[in-house]
Amino acid sequence: MTPFEPATPSASSALHGTLDRANSDVVLIVDDVPDNLSVLHDALDESGYTVLVATSGEAALQRATQAVPDIILLDAMMPGMDGFEVARRLKALAATAHIPIVFMTGLTETEYLVAALESGGVDYVTKPIKPKEVLARMQVHLKGARERRQTRNALDAFGYATITVRASDGALMWQTPLARELLERYCGTQAPLTPKPVLAWLRSCLALLAQPQPPGAEPPRFAIEQGARRLTFRLHQQIGDSDGSVEDGDWLIVMREVSDTAVIEAMSLSFKLTAKEAEVLYWVVKGKTNKDIGDILGSSPMTVKKHLERIFVKMGVETRTAAAGMAMTRIRQLHPQFEG
Repeated sequence: MTPFEPATPSASSALHGTLDRANSDVVLIVDDVPDNLSVLHDALDESGYTVLVATSGEAALQRATQAVPDIILLDAMMPGMDGFEVARRLKALAATAHIPIVFMTGLTETEYLVAALESGGVDYVTKPIKPKEVLARMQVHLKGARERRQTRNALDAFGYATITVRASDGALMWQTPLARELLERYCGTQAPLTPKPVLAWLRSCLALLAQPQPPGAEPPRFAIEQGARRLTFRLHQQIGDSDGSVEDGDWLIVMREVSDTAVIEAMSLSFKLTAKEAEVLYWVVKGKTNKDIGDILGSSPMTVKKHLERIFVKMGVETRTAAAGMAMTRIRQLHPQFEG
């Protein structure tokens, strides 16, 4: 499996692992007419693609989840489950939602073309099929998919935790293994569910980006705290197919875990505090009340107050404001990157 894995483990099949993705893109053709399959199969095979076929909607779903092709050519009108329903189901699955779908249809009325795009298609070609036209359309969408893959893999190679979230419905589409671990630990959620606080932050960022922005302006970052550790989120870039709107396509979010354990240890050494006293002082610096600190450390506000009294004596101050100011000055000297 590549360093960047699908959001659910269902895509990790034997077929998925045996396909030669390094040297050719995998195309799934879905059509119930053998002649159409034959024409397209031969043209794509000659052009160097790895070609898979399915002759029904049910077979298409099974094939797509097993193989996770790079692109799907999907007949709109088939007996039983039609192409529109196939597309909707594929887009609802985290493992296959990212796959570009190009519809093949003999119906040119506007309502059918709109239905194709609304069900998840990125493009369509009309029948009778012209292989050269299909190849040209495929290249456009495959190029975009490759660029998105390269961006994700590059970030992952440098140890970043990254996720992509679909703006239209807030679904978590992709995640690195590290991102999955962090989201489970900090939020208790798994793909395709995007944690509610993260989704609310993303939507506020997109609303901000929809307005005129000064040059170089960046959306605000978001953080979830867990003790002396925090998980930060940064909106990186829009990577999905979109109509130019910031509220469309997929958005790549970079996550980073930051630990202030070293900061707490530095305060303990600098002011000759016990480990517990240093923790209390840390949360005072972060602006927490005695009740908040008690909840965080699992003790009562009265116990926190007693710790503070000893801290004031050791630091030679009389108020929490003075203690916080002295601690912040020392922290800035030792850890300039600290966010108070």
